[in-house]
Amino acid sequence: MIAYLDPQQNQTPNPPSVAGDGASTGTGTSNIITETEPSITTASSDFGGIIHAVPAAVIHPKSTSDVASAIRLAAGTRHLTVAARGNGHSISGQSLSDGGLVLNMRSLDPKMELVTMPNGRYCADVSGGALWEEVLEWCVKNYNMAPVSWTDYLGLTVGGTLSNGGVSGQAFRHGPQVANVEQMEAVTGDGECHMCSAADSSDLFYSLLGGFGQFGIITRAHIPLQPAPRMVRWIRVVYDKFEEYTADAERLVTRTGPDVFDYVEGFTFINSSDPVNGWPTVPFPSGPSFDAGLIPVGSGPVLYCLEVAVHFNHQRNDKVDEKVDGMLRPLNYIRGLEFIVDVSYVDFLSRVKHVEKEARANGSWESPHPWLNLFIASSDILDFDRHVFKRILKHGIGGPMLVYPMLRNKWDRRMSVALPESEIFYLVALLRFPRLYPEGPRIDEVLAQNREIVNCCRSNGYDFKLYLPHYESESDWAEHFDDGWSRFVSRKAQYDPMAILAPGQKIFSRAAPLRIL
Repeated sequence: MIAYLDPQQNQTPNPPSVAGDGASTGTGTSNIITETEPSITTASSDFGGIIHAVPAAVIHPKSTSDVASAIRLAAGTRHLTVAARGNGHSISGQSLSDGGLVLNMRSLDPKMELVTMPNGRYCADVSGGALWEEVLEWCVKNYNMAPVSWTDYLGLTVGGTLSNGGVSGQAFRHGPQVANVEQMEAVTGDGECHMCSAADSSDLFYSLLGGFGQFGIITRAHIPLQPAPRMVRWIRVVYDKFEEYTADAERLVTRTGPDVFDYVEGFTFINSSDPVNGWPTVPFPSGPSFDAGLIPVGSGPVLYCLEVAVHFNHQRNDKVDEKVDGMLRPLNYIRGLEFIVDVSYVDFLSRVKHVEKEARANGSWESPHPWLNLFIASSDILDFDRHVFKRILKHGIGGPMLVYPMLRNKWDRRMSVALPESEIFYLVALLRFPRLYPEGPRIDEVLAQNREIVNCCRSNGYDFKLYLPHYESESDWAEHFDDGWSRFVSRKAQYDPMAILAPGQKIFSRAAPLRIL
């Protein structure tokens, strides 16, 4: 039995529509509309801006039954496929459906409720089309509670990140977002609605988590909550030796006891005054500037910034000062290159929103984003640094180069996500914000550099996986999933045998029904 609790103010803003209203197609569901050209154009591309595919129609479902109706409509044809589009933040066309149907998940009922689960945990019952920034605002405003695991950018939908992974600096403590959901409602490829959890319909539950939308469209989710801290002590320290950076980072994410940071991330930057790639990217706004004179003579072309945070609530921060000083003291960073600021918890989690505003202002938000995300085993990360950071990317990428460790035991192997076998592995996120050519590089040149990096990982035999992957061939997907490929195919045959869902992932093509292996 799940108890629903009334919030103090149970109101959320109406989400924007991806496409404008149009004429009904006469298919029997009023949410299927004939689109105007600008609306079709919006649904024909994604944040990556590299892949384009024109849908036959955009559907604005208001409920789970509308999602089910759209899938059943597609199932009654020989060719239609269905893609769930949240905020369109995919990089390689994963949210597109060429000649098929695109579901605007932002149009789902935005109502949020606080529920008490049978195990006594409080959860936020939210739409799969809700943005994480909306979930944060609603939970903190109404209950002073919040989820424990986040993505760096909160302008992503709940269903979207649960279908991929959802990682940030909290993952080493609490696991990724796919490890922090109690229950989900989803519609499978036969148009049937299911409630699932680790205890009920568990195979579907774990299939959906990191399943790229291949097995069902997540329409609602119960996200566990904890009391939200009021403040965050946000800290950056700088290293010139990668082996010292990784040793400290791994020590922090494996530490137990009371003196544990609440957030651990980090990034690589160029050893120069370049305002986009170099020293100026490290200090906090309105804080002390970067003193390059403190960098040891003979340092290489790239440096490293460890980024950590501690939550606290009280007004006086004497104990926070003492705790942070004690936790920083053993670290081997360059003394004098510490940058510290206290911010509210909500402002800390919303930090990338400020980056978005700047990128929109200078035009780079609307440019193509040939991003590359990898998971790389700890045993291979030093070699990766020598070959990639210090050689291929020694001049920067025009955006952040994240690199920080996570723990394999925080991910359930029953999930669909493919991970390195190493107990400690690193996220490497190359988040390029290039200007349009000729101000910036040609996109084909950047994509070629991404391929060079992946080929470097393969040729050197690294234990690695692409995160948010995009492949064109079945053999590449089979290699990606490795021993889990047969399970992935079997799940597809069980939950979406006509291969209707998520065509933009390029894993399966709609054809004859799949058979369970």
